[in-house]
Amino acid sequence: MSSRTTCEQRTVDADLLAANVRVPQHVVYRAFPAETVVLNLHTGTYHGLNPSGGRMLEALERASSVAAAAAALSEQFATAASVIERDLCELCEALLQRGLIEIDGDRRS
Repeated sequence: MSSRTTCEQRTVDADLLAANVRVPQHVVYRAFPAETVVLNLHTGTYHGLNPSGGRMLEALERASSVAAAAAALSEQFATAASVIERDLCELCEALLQRGLIEIDGDRRS
């Protein structure tokens, strides 16, 4: 069973925060000044992330967990970790639904 905390109408999933996110081999992305373009080679579908979303994706790929990525981004953006955690969880859910990331250690299912 998952541990969830509700804040400001959004939910932060403790299991997701502890998990590692990776970009699968069938997904490529490239950062540009105005956006990051993400391509799912299996579907042929392009997705665009704004600059903040692109930085989040890069941090998720480098970090050992979603929580570690949130801590790094919190320092980089000078924003409360709780805000970054909520935003990262929301981004992870959206990217996961589109097949753009895989989550290791996700015990939610």
